[in-house]
Amino acid sequence: MKRVLSRFVIASSLVAGCSVFTLAQAADVAKPDAAKGEQLYINGEMSRGVLACVTCHGAAGNSTIEINPNLAAQPFEYLVKQLNDFRPRDEKTPAARLGLNGAPTLMANIAAGMSTEEIRDVSFYLSQQALDPELAAKATNEDTVARGQQIWRGGLPERGVAACAACHSPNGAGIPGQFPRISGQHASYISEQLKLFRSGDRANGPMMHDLADRMNDADIAAVSDYAAGLR
Repeated sequence: MKRVLSRFVIASSLVAGCSVFTLAQAADVAKPDAAKGEQLYINGEMSRGVLACVTCHGAAGNSTIEINPNLAAQPFEYLVKQLNDFRPRDEKTPAARLGLNGAPTLMANIAAGMSTEEIRDVSFYLSQQALDPELAAKATNEDTVARGQQIWRGGLPERGVAACAACHSPNGAGIPGQFPRISGQHASYISEQLKLFRSGDRANGPMMHDLADRMNDADIAAVSDYAAGLR
């Protein structure tokens, strides 16, 4: 009992310490501007190679192109992290988010042309947008619903795969500041990202690599389609 209590105290102290650090950091960073973020999202800044986000991700972050994710209603902190992860850390360290076979993604050049302030502005703007129920993706494969639901709700205990709902919430809404919204996301995009986590080409989520590495293509296809239909 004492050992459990000790671990709880240590964990609580770490959380409190992280909170203080986060607040201290926040005090030194200007509050993000949604209006500026919207302008960049709609118009881009071609002088720096920043393509208008709306071109690929749709009006207010509601993508109608399956290979491009819906960004509306994603957590601000998550979007900031992803945009930064598309950029190489330094000359010797590649970006944490790469495409198939380690190739740079289209987002690499776009994110590289954005300032820290612009990344925060556009991320804040998108976090304030609503997912359009008419445009959001839907589950389409009735044959895999049961399997997808099983993985989402209960995981694959025999292979050490935790339930997706534990982090992304039962309805796929995610947890702000920690885990992204998955509901209404294109199934093909979810599937692609799980495979990139599995291969290690997307190296900005060690936990996701470990989980995807224990899933086969059929598992990934089933849970991706199921997640797309969550609301």
